[in-house]
Amino acid sequence: MSFAVPTSDQPIHPSDLEAFVHTALERVGLQPEDATTTAEALTLADTMGVHTHGTKLLAGYLRKLQGGGYKVRGTPKILREGPGWAVVDGDSALGQVGSSFATDLAITKAKTVGIAYIGLKNTGHIGAAGYYAWRAAREGLFCVVVGNDIPSVAAPGSRGAVLGSNPLAWAAPVPQGEPILLDMATAAVAGGKVYAARQRGETIPPTWLIGPDGIPTTDGSLYPQQASLAPMAGHKGYGLGLLAELLSAVIPGGAITWQVGSWMFDPPSQPSLHNAGFIVADIAAIADPDEYQKGVELLCREIRQAPAATGVDSVLLPGEREWASRNQALEQGIRLPADVCEKLAEAARLVGI
Repeated sequence: MSFAVPTSDQPIHPSDLEAFVHTALERVGLQPEDATTTAEALTLADTMGVHTHGTKLLAGYLRKLQGGGYKVRGTPKILREGPGWAVVDGDSALGQVGSSFATDLAITKAKTVGIAYIGLKNTGHIGAAGYYAWRAAREGLFCVVVGNDIPSVAAPGSRGAVLGSNPLAWAAPVPQGEPILLDMATAAVAGGKVYAARQRGETIPPTWLIGPDGIPTTDGSLYPQQASLAPMAGHKGYGLGLLAELLSAVIPGGAITWQVGSWMFDPPSQPSLHNAGFIVADIAAIADPDEYQKGVELLCREIRQAPAATGVDSVLLPGEREWASRNQALEQGIRLPADVCEKLAEAARLVGI
């Protein structure tokens, strides 16, 4: 395969980017179906403008796969289950592989009994949690996804990290439209944004980091060795991060807080032991479909018609900006930031493309 690494002023079509990711993953031994899932997840994030969780991650994933920390032939398996729940061992496969398996299992169970919870332990870094919520929503189901990570986020009053930037995502289907989709870190900002800002030479806002003295800092070079991410909205974000830790790790019996490894900084041969939790509800089983459609349409209409602030065109629903970015990317290609282009070039070198 021949692949010209894009530059920040040269758009690349999502299908070409996805094909490159797929090929790179197959080069290190990933099964075609697992490469397809992972390529779709990473490319989707880039089309939505969420470049911290897009193809920028590929080079790091390839290193873990080449080093054995993530198994190229890892096979998620059910450890125990009931009609509406299961605990899955991700077998240290890529997080996209384990999480997609868990999502599909949750969808199947929810369609059988109405609602399901799946706990996923011993998986890789899961990437954008919203991808899995979207997988369920595109089939007409409501979905909540949480995950945990090595601590990088301070708690109110702490001098150092207490929890990971544990993601929380949810998606609600909208008939004849894209789902309402929220995907956020429970930190004030995802750690990847700190790295990206440093690489671009940008100033770190004072609300992003907590220094070693427990006081906010704008020195991005302190993260992650000496500084921690601030929790989103103070004690509220801390509480949501703790909820994610319980649902993703404590309940299924996975690695908790400092037991989780760093997929970026640990040796490539070391598994990261990430975890995730998935709650899926079958709207058609729980709600009257016609009433749900009327209700969600009314909700969306009222929010969009709410009086907008000066200088704002209209109030947006979660995900609307990202879906608009994706539609534009599908028509005009994606203009990737320079730091993402550099990581793609690194990924190409790692697999000889």
